Amino acid sequence: MRKHKILAILEKELVVALGCTEPVAIALAAATAKSHANGQIQVIRLKASGNIIKNAKSVGIPGMSAKGLEFAAALGAVAGDPNKKLEILDGLTKEDERLALKLIEGGKVTAGQADTPKRLYIEVIVETDIQTSKVVISDNHSNITLIEVDGKAVYLGGCENIGIQSNEEKFDALTIDELYKWVLTADIKDLTLVKKSIELNRIIGLEGLSGDYGLNVGRTIKDNVKKGILSDDIATAAMSLAAAGSDARMAGSTLPVMANTGSGNQGIAVTLPVVAAAQKLKVSEEKMIRAVALSHLITIHIKSRFGRLSALCGVTAAGMGASGAIVYLLDGGLQQIKAAVQNTIGNVSGMICDGAKAGCAMKVSTCSNVAVQSALLALNHQEIKSTDGFIHDDVEKSIESFCKLGNEGTKQTDELILKLMMEK
Repeated sequence: MRKHKILAILEKELVVALGCTEPVAIALAAATAKSHANGQIQVIRLKASGNIIKNAKSVGIPGMSAKGLEFAAALGAVAGDPNKKLEILDGLTKEDERLALKLIEGGKVTAGQADTPKRLYIEVIVETDIQTSKVVISDNHSNITLIEVDGKAVYLGGCENIGIQSNEEKFDALTIDELYKWVLTADIKDLTLVKKSIELNRIIGLEGLSGDYGLNVGRTIKDNVKKGILSDDIATAAMSLAAAGSDARMAGSTLPVMANTGSGNQGIAVTLPVVAAAQKLKVSEEKMIRAVALSHLITIHIKSRFGRLSALCGVTAAGMGASGAIVYLLDGGLQQIKAAVQNTIGNVSGMICDGAKAGCAMKVSTCSNVAVQSALLALNHQEIKSTDGFIHDDVEKSIESFCKLGNEGTKQTDELILKLMMEK
């Protein structure tokens, strides 16, 4: 029964997404609102939580030149198919972009901050010449909790206060110990979604290495390996491939990724450092798949307590998952896997989130390097001691402390980051 629960959690938390999930969620809300309001659009009003604003303000949108909150809402309203969920931006054209920009230029689209304690909250009102509709998404990027038409609720659903899609009780009693044992014994046929995450995310990583995207973090690392300035080792391979995937995604690549707990960048940072290490080590495909499954599960485990959005960078949690998986690739045992997670927690816990943008690729690179470093230290029986910082003897308590830091200790930081971003 326990094994089936873990598999069900994987299946719910690994979701194909096209584009950064915050503008995607805005577009989904707007498309859903427009689908319930017949007639010509007169007004689109968007209100979103600060964390949504941070991540939708500057990030690229697949296949589009324009970006921003108003543009995401307008694009969803004029061209989005709400049935596509997180792949709502798939197949949109330059004509769709033109129509969205026309609405904005006509002063028909507004965006502002919602007065809500929720970190993930989107409210879109679409007024046409015939009807008015309102859609609310909260707690999860595709979790529609309200649809109103002309002031009357036609849908009250979703799940309030879900940190991740999986029911919290499913993860409450689970530990890294259990996740590790499950990965070792799972039928490889049950890991087809994990294999798909490897395939999809590797494609966008290779695209980032070959194309010109964002800051070209991944490609710059690769080029400097060729020049002999950087060594051709596991750490640089992990940094290069993972950062390249983020480069492409943040710059608006039209390639889909397999997201982890609602974040495509986390999906990239969970998979590609492990894939790069597996390729360097020349391990079997099955071992690589099991390692990536472990990386996904450790990250989901952490994010189930951490929440989807925070003042802290979510890629840090992905680095924790990747560190344990790299230990597994290097034939380390359970205790060393937990030590690697501890080391990563002690290293990158303070990395802030200042919104989705090209610079995220640098954070992906940093966390990928830390994942390798933490794994190698753990394999050498080096672990941050419980006398240091907020690290405990028990990795589960260290994870709990990290999540408290992200949820309870950074509220003022979150507000200040957004203020600094909006003052520019």
